Amino acid sequence: MASEKFAALLNEQVGHEFAAHQQYVAIACYYDGLTMPRMASLFFQQAVEERDHAMMMVQYLLDADAPVRIPGVADPTNDFADVVAPVALALAQEKRVTEQINELTRVARDENDFASDQFMQWFIKEQVEENSKMSDLLAVVTRSSEDLEAIEHWVAREEKPEAADPTAPPVAGA
Repeated sequence: MASEKFAALLNEQVGHEFAAHQQYVAIACYYDGLTMPRMASLFFQQAVEERDHAMMMVQYLLDADAPVRIPGVADPTNDFADVVAPVALALAQEKRVTEQINELTRVARDENDFASDQFMQWFIKEQVEENSKMSDLLAVVTRSSEDLEAIEHWVAREEKPEAADPTAPPVAGA
C-alpha cells in the first residue's frame, strides 16, 4: 500500500498530468490554425503522452489499494502572442512537472514507501527526455520564428516515432 501522503500527492499529480494533456491539445490546435501540421501533430502526440502518464498514475493507485480522486483542471491557455510562446509555455510546464515528480519521489523516500519510489523512477527518466525535447524545440522555434516552413522541416526531420518502452508503468484501461 502506498503511503497516505504519497497517494494524496499522486492524486494531485494526476490532475497536473490531465492539465498538461489539455494544454498540449490547445497548443496543437493553435499550430493547426497556422497550418503547421508537423507542430500540431507533435503536440497532439505530447497530449496523448500526458494523458497516458495520468492513467499510469491512476493504475498505480488502484494497484496500491489507494483511493483515487480525479481532480478538475483549470482552462488551458488558448491564445498565444506568437509562434514561440506555446513552446516556451510547454518548456515551463515540463520544468514544473519535473519539480513535482522530484517532490513525489522525495515524499516516497521520506515515507519509506519503496514501491512508490520505484514507480517514480520511470517518470524521472521521462522528464529528462521531455525537458530536453522542449528545450531543443524552443531553440529552433525561436531561431526560426519568421520562417514557419523551417520549423516544420526541422520537426519532420528530427521527430521520430518513439518505440514502446517495456519499462513504462501500465496505463489504466489499456
